[in-house]
Amino acid sequence: MATPDFIRDLRTSIGHQLLWLPGVSAVVFDDEGRVLLGKRVDTGNWSVIGGIPEPGEQPAQTAAREVFEETAVRVVPEGVVLVEAMQPITYPNGDHCQFMDVTLRCRAIGGEAAVNDDESLAVGWFAMDALPVLDDYSLTRIKRAQEAGPAWFQGMGEEPAAP
Repeated sequence: MATPDFIRDLRTSIGHQLLWLPGVSAVVFDDEGRVLLGKRVDTGNWSVIGGIPEPGEQPAQTAAREVFEETAVRVVPEGVVLVEAMQPITYPNGDHCQFMDVTLRCRAIGGEAAVNDDESLAVGWFAMDALPVLDDYSLTRIKRAQEAGPAWFQGMGEEPAAP
């Protein structure tokens, strides 16, 4: 994912220190039940679409924007399917980040899947029985998006704990 300008600005002040960031993942289904995936430039792996919200941007807006920017597909977010604090990661340049990911189930409403930016090598629709090799991150999100019911809160089991 391309680094937003506001993060580059923060990095000039904090260097490589751990930065806690929001992230949004979009599991997009079409009318045939296929899922939209992108093959990432940074890893060469297939993945669900995602990105970092701009300051003040709502997660649903982020999902719709990121999906369009990366794939040229227009979507309507339908609901939250997973909220999860990811493990800290260190990028090759030494930057440390940890993301709080909000995954949304989305429905495609228009556009033709195509590489639409410099973050993807390829994009495409995949039947659930013909998925490419995916990491656990994407597989978990796709599985949760297929299930009916409330959002999952990682680490809380089947149901969120009472406040």
